[in-house]
Amino acid sequence: MDSIEEQKNTIWALVPAAGVGARMASDKPKQYLQVAGKTLIEHTLLSLLDFDGIAGVQLCLSPNDQYWTELDFHHDSLLPIADGGAERANSVLAGLQALSGLAKPDDWIMVHDAARPCVTKQVLEYLIDTVGDHDVGGILAVPLADTIKYSTDKAIEKTIDRRHLWAAQTPQMFRYALLLECLEKALENKFEITDESSALERSGYQPMIVPSSRSNIKVTYPEDIEWVEHFLSIN
Repeated sequence: MDSIEEQKNTIWALVPAAGVGARMASDKPKQYLQVAGKTLIEHTLLSLLDFDGIAGVQLCLSPNDQYWTELDFHHDSLLPIADGGAERANSVLAGLQALSGLAKPDDWIMVHDAARPCVTKQVLEYLIDTVGDHDVGGILAVPLADTIKYSTDKAIEKTIDRRHLWAAQTPQMFRYALLLECLEKALENKFEITDESSALERSGYQPMIVPSSRSNIKVTYPEDIEWVEHFLSIN
């Protein structure tokens, strides 16, 4: 298995951040909430920009974003910002298209949520080392720990066997040309694409599962902020 220094293909990070995060019930998109002295998106970007294994970071923002320019955020490895789309998949596609002049077909694209600020250097290194020279790529994920219930009207209909269930995280890392092809095909066919892996799965590919850390949470609900604040303040 290749180490990071021996990777044959360049790694590019892509951060779709055109969403509004409605479940946070905030007056601004959740990526702009202040946590531990910075906004969530600043913490997330710096975790990627300051990682030596990544050549550049492609950020995708809503064309109507009113908050980014207020941050005065600059970094040599941050590429010109691309306009995101109505859905996550549209933003990722826009980011891939923006990378067309830089990324080679077999380069790696590491797609990461703007609201996952707690990803660590160790987790990134483990993802890259584990995926190695895999033809497709892989995703970070954690096995489900709680008993899973299925319900459609607040009454339990059945208990789901969790032994083979994983909660997907990001980054998700795939070959540039393959991810572009599968995402374009999925959108053309109007498939529901909840993450990048689901686009590849729709085309018959089987990405790797790379065990991750539970600390790599996605900020989704107001109560997540306090936990992230504590984590970032001590790391």
